Amino acid sequence: APGVYIRSRATRGIGGGGAWAAPPAIRVLDAAGCDVILVETVGVGQSEVEIASQADTSVVLLAPGMGDGIQAAKAGILEIGDVYVVNKADRDGADATARELNHMLGLGESRGPGDWRPPIVKTVAARGEGIDEVVEALEKHHAWMEEHGVLAERRLARASQEVETIAVTALRQRIGDLHGDRRLSALAERIVAGELDPYRAADSLVEGLTES
Repeated sequence: APGVYIRSRATRGIGGGGAWAAPPAIRVLDAAGCDVILVETVGVGQSEVEIASQADTSVVLLAPGMGDGIQAAKAGILEIGDVYVVNKADRDGADATARELNHMLGLGESRGPGDWRPPIVKTVAARGEGIDEVVEALEKHHAWMEEHGVLAERRLARASQEVETIAVTALRQRIGDLHGDRRLSALAERIVAGELDPYRAADSLVEGLTES
């Protein structure tokens, strides 16, 4: 379709459904002028929680007849969804899945009058049914975030997390390069000799890396 760019990325074994690789890709697309950026995960359950932190709005997609409601609760993804979509709503069990999901959400933390209440939207993607309702739910959530200052908070937290991830990754690489280095071996020898504990040794190692 005109004005639509799709790019598939391999996770290369990265946890979180490719969470580590998502931030730079999102920033590139944003700088390129993309108005809406959709990040689809690989559907790996618990790891979805990590990728959710990279989005303004997280959509959890479920399907009837697959025990998705129970699996969602086990995976913890009910905690990250801003909008829930039950696809294949023309199949048996769709209403039951929606009811179960609504019940599970009701068992969560109590919400105040102004808090966001995640909607449950039923769709039949193959026929384009319910798509307008999904878009409407996304727009309502975006408006709510702007009104309550949540959007700015999420983006600030996302930027902070991105900087931290880059810094920790760089530090981990430098530590990896130290295998066989005398500094690391000397610290290990002192630990074995009972002269130093691992925590103080780690502090010493990090200080040495950041000063060098």
